Amino acid sequence: MKQRFLQLFLILLLFSGCKSGEQDLELKSPDGRLKAIVHLSIDGYAFYSLVYDGKIILENSRLGVVMEDADFTENLAFGGVSESQVISDQYTLVTGKQVDHVYEGFETVLTFFNSDRAQMDIIFRLSDNGFAYRYYFPGQSDDVKKITSEASSFRFTEGTIGWLSPMSVAKTGWEHTNPSYEEQYEYEVKPGTPSPLGVGWVYPALFKNGDVWMLISEADLHKSYCGTRLIPGYNDNEYKIGFPDPRETIFDGKLNPESKLPWLSPWRLIAVGSLEDIVMSTLGTDLAAPTIDMDFSWVKPGNASWSWIMYKDESVNYNTTREYIDFAADMNWEYCLIDVNWDQNIGYDRMKELADYAASKNVELILWYNSAGDWNTAPYTPRSALLTREDRMREFQRISEIGISGVKVDFFGGDGQSVIEYYHDIFMDAAKFNLTVNCHGATLPRGWHRTYPNLVTIEAVEGMEFVTFTQETANNAPRHNTMQVFSRNVFDPIDYTPMNLTGIPGDVIRITTPGHELALPILFTSGIQHLAERPAGIRQVPDYVKDFLRQLPVQWLETRFVDGYPGEFAVLAREAENGWFVAGINGEDRAREISMNLDLSGVNTTGQLISDGSDKGFSISEVDTDVTLTMEPNGGFVIWYPAN
Repeated sequence: MKQRFLQLFLILLLFSGCKSGEQDLELKSPDGRLKAIVHLSIDGYAFYSLVYDGKIILENSRLGVVMEDADFTENLAFGGVSESQVISDQYTLVTGKQVDHVYEGFETVLTFFNSDRAQMDIIFRLSDNGFAYRYYFPGQSDDVKKITSEASSFRFTEGTIGWLSPMSVAKTGWEHTNPSYEEQYEYEVKPGTPSPLGVGWVYPALFKNGDVWMLISEADLHKSYCGTRLIPGYNDNEYKIGFPDPRETIFDGKLNPESKLPWLSPWRLIAVGSLEDIVMSTLGTDLAAPTIDMDFSWVKPGNASWSWIMYKDESVNYNTTREYIDFAADMNWEYCLIDVNWDQNIGYDRMKELADYAASKNVELILWYNSAGDWNTAPYTPRSALLTREDRMREFQRISEIGISGVKVDFFGGDGQSVIEYYHDIFMDAAKFNLTVNCHGATLPRGWHRTYPNLVTIEAVEGMEFVTFTQETANNAPRHNTMQVFSRNVFDPIDYTPMNLTGIPGDVIRITTPGHELALPILFTSGIQHLAERPAGIRQVPDYVKDFLRQLPVQWLETRFVDGYPGEFAVLAREAENGWFVAGINGEDRAREISMNLDLSGVNTTGQLISDGSDKGFSISEVDTDVTLTMEPNGGFVIWYPAN
């Protein structure tokens, strides 16, 4: 059977001389629908093109990097091609759209030499609906090599449009805490368009040409590289890889990539296919580094209560925290998050009392920390407790001994290599004390939750807290929420902190309906889902909504795309141990009819539909798996089909 598989799907490598000195190599995916054509021009520039179902979707996109002491972008000579290998991988994740994952693809390595005969390998992977490549520099070096830029680009064909979120300018925003991947999306952008903030666009970036969709990101961002973004490229309809702002460093550390040899870059990846293929893609974790060699059986997904999201700083005190522990226990939620200034307002000794009390209620506690250093001026504490490995190990031991289960670390310094190293060090050191990690004011995780299963979630989104800050953000929320399903949350967990059912204290008026809000914890995946509703709010909703929330899963066995379009609406079905959950939201200020013929195995054919009712309330009814319903303007719904 294996031989037959290889015979059927062996990658086709064709050498074709176009002109003297030019060479083309053609690579195919297992099903043959996706092709990459690598081209070396007569003057030694390396390009690639992508073809899907016979249609060119990327053309003449550049390859190569520039080092301080070597240029691998021009005057290249082809040095050979490896035997193609079948890559088969199976892995499990604590969080995400599914637990069990299977990845199969073809890997081919192309070798190039520059004019000084220095070697650069490019590793290509093609899977069904996925293309990726990375650079490898073999050998050994005593000196440190430094990459100053990448030529890597994505040149789209005419007629392509994009859905993109701008990178924020370093050291701007509240207390100089940017960049934090917390901007609104621009819709139907022509590729090559500069970001309105002038410093590029973040990943994932979504594009469409005709009926073909593409999602661009990067994966396996390790300690010897920086995070990157998309900036205008060399031609119209083109973006290229950009490096961080010089201010995006910590400890006066490294900015752009540097390392001794051998050296491997992160993957540059593109998920390709229908919109369903994009939403269902797992390419970002398929290409991530495998789980480090530690025991992570203690990592437990769950839901969490937290006071700060609605009541801000003043709520972080002993009595309110105890109330929120009771709230989590009553709702069968596993965690309670205690946010800023807890060390001043509660202290370590009384935190031990709260941890003991929470344990008696079968609730675990998570504590907030300021990433600190001189890269932000945020005054919140604990500040500087995690700066060095010695600091972290001391602090992590202290809080683990009093019964704390996890940390939330906020206000990171950008995407420079020194900041990326800091993330990795925190994840690794926390794992040694069985502590989960949630990052806020942070970069995109790029598959890190596969490598470190104790990384349960990362913000990197303009989430619910921004809705509570300004009416403008609240007004944009319906459309913005639909975008996360098709972009930010496709590969990585997102700590949007969703679900405010009964209104926001203060002056901001939420324009999403209760049904829309109730759907968000199902549409958004997060290892620990920090929920925005408060005890006073939950007392106002019907008992059937409370009962639904007591059954709310976080770990999903399977996910299916039902319907949707970015910025307009989104409907997903997710399977958990207690049944199938279907959720939809409307991103537009007009009613939308949805028709679904759901083929769901292992469940009752009668489900419980909770949708928007009169007077900004809820409605409940029974439905079968053939459903037609109307979503209210900015509205939403959930259906639970209990397991047999």
